[in-house]
Amino acid sequence: MKLLVLQHIACEHPGSLGRLLRSDGITWDAVELDEGGKIPPLEGYDMLWVMGGPMDVWDVDQHPWLIEEKRAIRRFVRDLDRPFLGFCLGHQLLADALGGTCGPQQPPEIGVLEVTLSDHGRADPLFDGMPHTLKALQWHGVRVAEPPEGAIVLAGSTVCRCQAMRVGRWAYSMQYHVEVEPDTVANWAAIPNYQRALDAALGPGAAPRLEADANRAMPQFAASTERLYRNFMRIARGHPRLARQTAS
Repeated sequence: MKLLVLQHIACEHPGSLGRLLRSDGITWDAVELDEGGKIPPLEGYDMLWVMGGPMDVWDVDQHPWLIEEKRAIRRFVRDLDRPFLGFCLGHQLLADALGGTCGPQQPPEIGVLEVTLSDHGRADPLFDGMPHTLKALQWHGVRVAEPPEGAIVLAGSTVCRCQAMRVGRWAYSMQYHVEVEPDTVANWAAIPNYQRALDAALGPGAAPRLEADANRAMPQFAASTERLYRNFMRIARGHPRLARQTAS
């Protein structure tokens, strides 16, 4: 099983999901796009994960590599029709790449907040066995305003209706973060753009308070992350390409 991970800043990596991948003996190729990394040919990969980052989907003048990244996402999901998982910016990039739209999130969602599954989400195998309302780390000022044609909204919050979605059978994404580790908040708060957004949303010096909130919720984060990971991998292994590998 070959996994390609697209990253947009070094501190937004698979995080706690990486531990689960390693426990399953799955290695991955990470491409740091903001540092000039180049996307390899996609045909050799079984899965594509796209992580978060401080840029916005429309920042193509400052980050022209976003154009190629969106093209790669579109090819992987539409043409190759293989398993995809996107987080935060990765969620927005999936929407944008497939013809949906993104816009400002007002108010920004930052904090340990609740996400509620839709009726579709409750029935979707990605969320099998998970609570209908869960706590999640949010840190975003952009939202998916209009999901792509044919997308199914799987979860929402009081201020952001598209917190998770599925496109086709194999592509999933979520606005919130499931890859949280004990040092995640501290690492992200060290990024100037993130710190400014955090202080604007929660008041000056908010990082220690958010870190404490995240630490209290860490057992719930870990349980939700592992269940979602196991569910996604079960879905991915049902893909014809991976099913053939397993059979052989």
